[in-house]
Amino acid sequence: MERIHHLVDHWAEEKPNNRAFIDFDGKDFSYENLSKAIKEAASVLEEAGVIGGDRVMIVAENSVAGVAFLMAASKLNAWASLLNARLTATEINKLKDHARPKIIVFTSAVSSAATSHAEDRNAVICRGSFGEVMVASNHEASAPEEVLISGKEQVAVLLYTTGTTGMPKGVMLTHYNLIYAAKVSSELRGLEAGDHLLLVLPMTHVFGLASVTLAALKAGTTVELMARFEPAPIFEALSTRVTSFPAVPQMHAQLIKYAKEQAIEKLDAPKLRYVSSGGAPLDPDWKASVEAFLGCPVCNGYGLTETSAGVAATSREEAIGNISVGPPLPGHEIKLIPPPGQSELKDGVGEILIKGPNIMKGYYNNVEETTKALDADGWFYSGDLGSIDEKGHLSIVGRCKELIIRSGFNVYPPEVEATLTEHDDVVQAAVVGKAEANGNEEVLAFVEVLAGSTVTTTNLDTFVRERMVAYKRPSRIFIVEKLPAAATGKILKFKVLDTFADLVG
Repeated sequence: MERIHHLVDHWAEEKPNNRAFIDFDGKDFSYENLSKAIKEAASVLEEAGVIGGDRVMIVAENSVAGVAFLMAASKLNAWASLLNARLTATEINKLKDHARPKIIVFTSAVSSAATSHAEDRNAVICRGSFGEVMVASNHEASAPEEVLISGKEQVAVLLYTTGTTGMPKGVMLTHYNLIYAAKVSSELRGLEAGDHLLLVLPMTHVFGLASVTLAALKAGTTVELMARFEPAPIFEALSTRVTSFPAVPQMHAQLIKYAKEQAIEKLDAPKLRYVSSGGAPLDPDWKASVEAFLGCPVCNGYGLTETSAGVAATSREEAIGNISVGPPLPGHEIKLIPPPGQSELKDGVGEILIKGPNIMKGYYNNVEETTKALDADGWFYSGDLGSIDEKGHLSIVGRCKELIIRSGFNVYPPEVEATLTEHDDVVQAAVVGKAEANGNEEVLAFVEVLAGSTVTTTNLDTFVRERMVAYKRPSRIFIVEKLPAAATGKILKFKVLDTFADLVG
């Protein structure tokens, strides 16, 4: 397979009547119908003048229309640039000016946010078996990029990542990157045609795209699409039909919060056999509580946009009691080096370097950042901190740029966050450092608590004091209504201090 749309072509030929997707509105799409929708979407792109090497920006929420136009771009050798429709107009404009796409497709039927963005650009409505979208031409499009025959070289998708700085970088992922990631992810989960996978993660994010959508298409699995995270319909789906549920820790936390508010002690999910968590570190007590609630092991994993998602993961067999992210996935190599500003590993912790077939081609039109991230030998500098145990399993400690230096000691935010979330009333926490005038860093903690909770910052301070050495304890704890988060639910640490500037002072 040289192009990602070949994943659909295979099943449309081999098992045309098998169900590929249940769309956001409940409509079924067989592989034959999905193939037809992709062809019609490709016609829409061609009529708009799209040719190989053009960028096609897709402003979407989870829907078959989004999948159809992603695959249509692949058929034309164009690059699909996927953006979450919930981004602001300012954010979309910034990314549009960088990608300079030929056209912009908005999945208006599923997303009021996409409709609003489309109307601002005088987009026209297009209908087909894919559903309804709105399409706008971009008169500031740049010239097409070169079309390359090899799937290892031809870019399939341009995804934007903010990392820890908030400055977006366009990650170029090739067809080979994504097809390899799909293969490894489907094999890790044991996906097959009879499975029913629930996708709440945004397909515009690498986790939802590569590790879920494309992995399911590789295996011929049915995917049920939900455009937004809503606990009640997720509970209903898990309890009746879902066999595989990939999520991020914040989604699991919100599901348990909802269950407590509804006085539900345990979810009865007889068909559920695979649950995964990625995007943030896990703590033992939290993981055990989720497993007890779902009645299923929670497999942890680690990946980045630049690595086409998966780098390492635990299998279902080794998930119980294991809070590592497991061994490297097939084809990957991992090593640790001293973090920036340090000459050696401290307590076995170092910056994670990754090498393998999932590694991006580079950052679009950004040679400087590409050179920083990829060395001449193909090693990708992740910016993440980790340790490797005697079994070769990787554990994530935090981000290099989020490491807090306090009185000469290293403070790793995930460790402090894990301690805070041990408290029964804490839903999730974000710990960040704030520079002090003396060159030291203050440890600040921001926590979300259960609705109706009477817990105070004094209670939480006492709770942490009993469990952590002095230098790791937050100097100040703030109870907040909602932490800043990405569409996946992942907490955006780089926004925390600005968001709560009035509290911090």
